[in-house]
Amino acid sequence: MSKQEFVVLGQDTEGCCPTLLTAPLDEDRAADLARVFKALGDPVRLRLLSMIASRAGGEICVCDLTPAFDLSQPTISHHLKLLKQAGLIASERRGTWVYYRLLPAMTDRLAAILTRPAGEPRPEPAPAPVGA
Repeated sequence: MSKQEFVVLGQDTEGCCPTLLTAPLDEDRAADLARVFKALGDPVRLRLLSMIASRAGGEICVCDLTPAFDLSQPTISHHLKLLKQAGLIASERRGTWVYYRLLPAMTDRLAAILTRPAGEPRPEPAPAPVGA
């Protein structure tokens, strides 16, 4: 397992982020995005993010997350750490418990990157191969 740190996207505020349909990603941006999508690519992490994001009040205690999974507390903590390193969630310790909340700026950036610019027609589908 890699010990690399995730780079949090969107730290620079110069200009608007291009979407996948408006400009090709450069190598560094593609690598940064891949790390975030990798964090989201695990079903447990995706469920954790969903539980955090959908919680009334905007935050949830780790004590409420752990029982929802048939996993040990250290495993849940590891998944939460990866989501945090990817810039998707933030945490705050209160006494013996840690509370997690969504960082909507990151999910908004991901949505913007994947969204087709308003008013642009859909790309034409490639023609089906002859004889298919």
